[in-house]
Amino acid sequence: MKTNFKTIGLSLLLLVSFASCDNSDGDDIKLSPPTAAAFKSISEKGVKRNTQNFTMTAGNGVVTLTSAKGVKLYINGDCLTKNGNPVTGQVNIEYIELFDKGNMLVTNKPTMGITADGKKNLLISGGEFFIKATQGGVELQTSCSLSMIVPTALTDGFDNLMTLWTGVIDEDGELAWKDARGADGKGGVQGEGNNYYVTFGNFGWTNVDRFYSDPRPKTTILVDVPDGYDNTNSAVYLSYDGEGNNALAKLDTYTAQGLFSEHYGQIPVGLACHIIFATEDNGNWRYAIKGVTTTANAVYTFSLSETTVGTEAQLVAAINAIQ
Repeated sequence: MKTNFKTIGLSLLLLVSFASCDNSDGDDIKLSPPTAAAFKSISEKGVKRNTQNFTMTAGNGVVTLTSAKGVKLYINGDCLTKNGNPVTGQVNIEYIELFDKGNMLVTNKPTMGITADGKKNLLISGGEFFIKATQGGVELQTSCSLSMIVPTALTDGFDNLMTLWTGVIDEDGELAWKDARGADGKGGVQGEGNNYYVTFGNFGWTNVDRFYSDPRPKTTILVDVPDGYDNTNSAVYLSYDGEGNNALAKLDTYTAQGLFSEHYGQIPVGLACHIIFATEDNGNWRYAIKGVTTTANAVYTFSLSETTVGTEAQLVAAINAIQ
């Protein structure tokens, strides 16, 4: 009997030991990574939630639309055309305004500007805006300038270095920003203490921005994410500490070794920042936020045990809480 009890006791002890080893650090979490379609879909939900819808009447001169945050948008209804022909009657307007990095992330609309040499660098934003006009499901064009008045209270105050940028969508659906000053003779940003006065020539994505500037030496950083996740079903973003709530960088390239990178070598050495890993999990967001101070050519790693699952609102709040 004593021998049997000893044998049973040792067996139980071994089982407990093995169970403890299997779950010691949470790195053995087994999940099914989302498909690329599921990850794309959750960003599209973010876009839809941030979309405001208006109606206006074409052919009655300039119409003023006021957004949820108090931006005033001016559209001349006499200049709207459909397939080259003047438009009259009711027109539908889709409008998006993004002023914080949380909503920039859940819509996948980072503030990355294309430099003169074709690289990308962080932009400090005075607001990202999207405007689309349709009638009967057909997209409209305008032959006149559009304009906006953007309260500087929404943009961390007035900055006289802000200029006009236009959104460029690549073949993968990724947005970057191109300097739009003088592009069509219709664009520009003027400002005073309380407002930016923005004029631009086309529907689509428009941004009030300036390049982030830092004199420190630059480097490239790499980010390793959990197995099964890559640039098709997840993304990695950077929030620069101390730059307010209106700038979000993205590591927009993926190396042959399976690492996220911005590959342009534009990250300041010694930069205090937060790296954000984001993906989809059964209709919610799975994410992790890691505070680091960058070193030259560093590789930063995320494990599944560092991630949490939350709603879109929870993720937006977590990103906007980063200082």
